[in-house]
Amino acid sequence: MRAKELITDNVPVLKPEDKGQTALNWMDMLKVSHLPVVKEEEYLGLISDKIIYDLNLTEESIEKQVIQLHSPHIHEDKHIFEAASVMYNLGLTVLPVLNEANSYVGTITLTDIWKGIASLLSLNEPGGIIILNVPEHNFSLSEISQIVESNDTRILSLVTHKPSGSEVLNITLKLDRVDLSAVLQTFERYSYQVASVFMDDSLLHDLYEDRLEQFLRYLNI
Repeated sequence: MRAKELITDNVPVLKPEDKGQTALNWMDMLKVSHLPVVKEEEYLGLISDKIIYDLNLTEESIEKQVIQLHSPHIHEDKHIFEAASVMYNLGLTVLPVLNEANSYVGTITLTDIWKGIASLLSLNEPGGIIILNVPEHNFSLSEISQIVESNDTRILSLVTHKPSGSEVLNITLKLDRVDLSAVLQTFERYSYQVASVFMDDSLLHDLYEDRLEQFLRYLNI
């Protein structure tokens, strides 16, 4: 998913002659803290509510301080992860998008980023989630895929996370089934540590009831 696919029509651009109060009014309406300043198609920089208050620009035109503005941006062909990284690292609520000629083409908001990531990770698709704890040296994507697919189930998305200082990976699997009982049993046969499971509560209840019955039968032997 590219940056140009995330551009919203809801964010207005400020002109250099606009007053700071105009910017604050738009920011308040849109629940953002930044807005792009554009002259025709030239991106001049990003102004924040903090700059407006710090420089006392509420009744002054933005152009008096436009030279001091930073101009964070991303090009339209960049991946959504790059856009998310820029916004996160710089603490931005909006991110201007430029084309190859460095002309302004639009703006991405945090909401656009989250919607894009949700779509990319199939978060809106029906299905369950399994989180595995796997030693980093034992991680095998092919084996995990084989276990899932052997139960007539598909992986919709897979995300890995390594906690700081740990040698264990947290593997989050979004699968295309709500009932993950068979998949869970197979993971356990392969000695995988299942950290968490998210599926319909009634299915979890049935799974735990089945495990309890198996344990009780074992005790009776």
